[in-house]
Amino acid sequence: MPRENARQRHFVFLLLNDFTLLSFSAAIEPLRIANRMSGQSIYSWTVISEGGGDVTCSNGTRLRVDSGLTDIGRDDVAIVCGGVGVKANTTTVVMNWLRRAARKGSVIGGLCTGAHTLAAAGLLDNRRATIHWENRDGFLEEFIETDLTKSVFVIDGNRLTAAGGTSSIDLILTLIADDHGKDLANAVADQLIYTTIRTDRDIQRLSIPTRIGVRHPRLSRVIERMEQSIEEPVSPADLAQEVGMSTRQLERLFRRYLNRSPKRYYMELRLARARNLLMQTDLSVINVALACGFASPSHFSKCYRAQYGTTPYRERGAHGMDDEMGAEPGEEDTSLPDDIMSDGDS
Repeated sequence: MPRENARQRHFVFLLLNDFTLLSFSAAIEPLRIANRMSGQSIYSWTVISEGGGDVTCSNGTRLRVDSGLTDIGRDDVAIVCGGVGVKANTTTVVMNWLRRAARKGSVIGGLCTGAHTLAAAGLLDNRRATIHWENRDGFLEEFIETDLTKSVFVIDGNRLTAAGGTSSIDLILTLIADDHGKDLANAVADQLIYTTIRTDRDIQRLSIPTRIGVRHPRLSRVIERMEQSIEEPVSPADLAQEVGMSTRQLERLFRRYLNRSPKRYYMELRLARARNLLMQTDLSVINVALACGFASPSHFSKCYRAQYGTTPYRERGAHGMDDEMGAEPGEEDTSLPDDIMSDGDS
């Protein structure tokens, strides 16, 4: 437990519009409980927004803040709370505010997609960081100077990032342990009914067997290989050979456990990656196609329409541009056949 008259640490939480409430509350509640369990005000906080007005989080709840962008002291911890639409909410005003805090040497962090805002301000260059797995693809394309990890949280010097959800708890408990010892951090975790404090070596996503609901080592290895080889897809024959199976055996394995062929499963992974890039980056549709292993833009458009019922351009909000991608006007094919992967994309 902290000694008497322990030094107080002040946090400044910047709420961006459409921020994720869970990530924010999972960060601020451990601080409150730490004060209660220690019997001292060892932590204090201010909640702010860019304009000082109420902020609406992604679930529609409106929160009142204490002020607009305020000066950050050198010993303060500034935390950006992001969520959906982080790119639109990463304004020049916010980035300049963060840069001023960085010049003072303040500790600066980002929760959920807050890492995007830090990176856009240039504060994660040559740093390790993390972001919610759903935003990973877009981040990697846009911020090549950042060493992006899959960890639940990362502490790199005076930069803090947490991937979202309950990862904020792990980050804050680690800070509490660093400040006042593991006994206090464990006491806070106990109050939160949080039985296992994760470290920066723990990764965000569930294991592949847990995600697909199947525990089959070879199947998991093949899926992992697929996920690692989106831009340059590996043929089913090569995938099978890597795990010591015939192509026919691999086909039966996927049919039995996932009710689809390896080609179709792979195609769905690539299209999901493409959708993330379309929604999260400014990459051209053609470059998105290339990043997801499609040699032919028209083939990409056809596959995308079959999977999502719209074209890549329309997903972006543009209209009447199908011909540029080679899609046939009025095409109504909404199925995704197993052999839709052409030779040029395998």
